[in-house]
Amino acid sequence: MKKLVLNLFTFAAIGLAVVSCKNENKAETSDAKEVKEVVASANYKAVPESSMIMWRANKVVGGHEGTINVSEGVAKLEGDQLVGGNFVFDINTINPTDIPADDENHAKLTGHLKNADFFDVEKHDTATFEITNVEGNNISGNLTMKGITKNVTFPANISVNGDELNITSDKFTIDRTEWGIEYNSGKVMDAAKLGDYLIKDDVVLQVKVKADKA
Repeated sequence: MKKLVLNLFTFAAIGLAVVSCKNENKAETSDAKEVKEVVASANYKAVPESSMIMWRANKVVGGHEGTINVSEGVAKLEGDQLVGGNFVFDINTINPTDIPADDENHAKLTGHLKNADFFDVEKHDTATFEITNVEGNNISGNLTMKGITKNVTFPANISVNGDELNITSDKFTIDRTEWGIEYNSGKVMDAAKLGDYLIKDDVVLQVKVKADKA
């Protein structure tokens, strides 16, 4: 019976992993691209409290998830087509939503995420995303974190309803080490020695932007 239960557990774990891979595709990344001038008939300003990156970082056992809010941003449209834009994310707003705000571990984790092990907000308190190309539902842009810029492509749903624009990406993953976030990574430390403290390199992201016509 124990062997049967173990086999069923293993099968379920594999099934969940397959589903996860289908729902969270790895973003295409490359060197930074040139940002070209675009013709736009309308600008939409991001609403900070409703625009954010939702993130999830996984460890060998467990993990954490949360948000980082936009501080400012503009999306450029020609007709109903997104053609460009740029967004600034305030790293000081990082919020691990899986831990209650009044739990002392919330403040502890938030402080750790802000220090030099992760985002190093004393030197790099913002991240930016500048759109370089939109092809169909795929958005490409230069993502800058910790002074490192890489071009990232991900699929998203883009909708315009009157004076309101909404952009919601699919869930996708990026390799955090490409932006110099290497704490407890198996690429730079001995994974065997890290054990349960190993943090996976792929971070799951989802971008949500609500913007009003300027």
